Amino acid sequence: MSSHVPNRARVIPLRPAPAAREPLWRDVVGDVLRRERLAQGRTLKDVAQDARISMPYLSEVERGRKEASSEVLAAAARSLGLGLADVLSLAQRDLARQSRTAPARAASMGEVRLAA
Repeated sequence: MSSHVPNRARVIPLRPAPAAREPLWRDVVGDVLRRERLAQGRTLKDVAQDARISMPYLSEVERGRKEASSEVLAAAARSLGLGLADVLSLAQRDLARQSRTAPARAASMGEVRLAA
């Protein structure tokens, strides 16, 4: 009686899986500003006027499209009743949380499973 060993297919991807992207500082800071603004129930227009920043520019900062200067970040923070250190501390916390989950996401991206 012979023992039957199932064939195991080896999958070789045509191109390597993309590396996990580290979060960008401007994205994290923008998320903090938007989250704090929305938590206060304030509009983009209101915060921009109070901070003396153009509304389109503040929108770009919140969406991570623009890298704001420390002066702009401080003005936006003050408008939200926060200090610059508060915004940076919240951003650092979020960045650390995102960085801890990045390796798990990267590991799962390289895995290929086939169903027969």
